Amino acid sequence: MRYHVTVAGRTVEVDLTGDAPIVDGRVVNAEMSRLTGSPVCHLILDGRSHALVVRPGDGRGEWEVHVGNRRLAVEVVDERTRVIREMTGGGQAAKGPKPVRAPMPGLVVRVEVEEGDTVGPGQGIVIVEAMKMENELKSDTGGRVSRVHVSAGQTVERGTLLVEFAGE
Repeated sequence: MRYHVTVAGRTVEVDLTGDAPIVDGRVVNAEMSRLTGSPVCHLILDGRSHALVVRPGDGRGEWEVHVGNRRLAVEVVDERTRVIREMTGGGQAAKGPKPVRAPMPGLVVRVEVEEGDTVGPGQGIVIVEAMKMENELKSDTGGRVSRVHVSAGQTVERGTLLVEFAGE
């Protein structure tokens, strides 16, 4: 199966039809396994070990991947879906960052943006404390903050809408 994977605005083709994965035409040495019953995955990529937390996103083919303190919005589309989207013009959603939602229950420690602020890719948006750790939630692409739904000291549940954006 061939997939098109988009992370931080960059799309790569991933081919899983053979014995080894091929990413943008290059064979990679990769193995991934999931810890049963949890969102934790273990990825060995070119001999380096990585712990990932992988959760479904808001839409089909959308995933939220946490690597260390980084949060990545990932879209995975199979070849058939991509061709259908190209033929119908589908999948051309509004540009700009996706709304930032709480990845887990926690306490909002700090909101790093205000309504009207312009943000860039990877910029910190909100810091949420969960399980005695502070997690900085970041923008996936550039845009303008249209609405801030939370403030410092507020308790939030997983999936709570924290900040919305307007495309730039």
